[in-house]
Amino acid sequence: MIIIKTHAEFEAYNGKELGISDWHTIDQQQINRFADATLDHQWIHTDPARAQSEGGFGAAIAHGYLTLSLLPYLWEQIADIQNLKMQINYGIENLRFAQPVLVDGRVRLKAKLNAIVNLRGVTKATINVALEIEGQKKPAYTGDVVFLYHFLD
Repeated sequence: MIIIKTHAEFEAYNGKELGISDWHTIDQQQINRFADATLDHQWIHTDPARAQSEGGFGAAIAHGYLTLSLLPYLWEQIADIQNLKMQINYGIENLRFAQPVLVDGRVRLKAKLNAIVNLRGVTKATINVALEIEGQKKPAYTGDVVFLYHFLD
């Protein structure tokens, strides 16, 4: 894990790989809880028997937005951004879901700092991310997430 306390420390990583998170298993219980939270109970996610027989993937799959919602949790395993007044999720650019994550699939986040800018004291960091699926060549998704970091000094 990298530790960053200032804009200058963050800027030193521009264009570089930041790291890879630990593996996280997405089980049926997590999928069902996400379905309840988002009111998205499509059977391909929540009915394992039907998903296996009719779904085309051989098993239930995680919601794409569930995999995306893991981003903050996995990002915090890669970078510990300290000395902050505030952090804001600013945007997601060029996001593409490339492959579904099957139930009980293991995923991890790979991150690279694509761009960093000082906007009058606010650090705007664009992080290229890929959610890798264990045993698969194609990631679940790729894209650029943009964070605003308000460092204390």
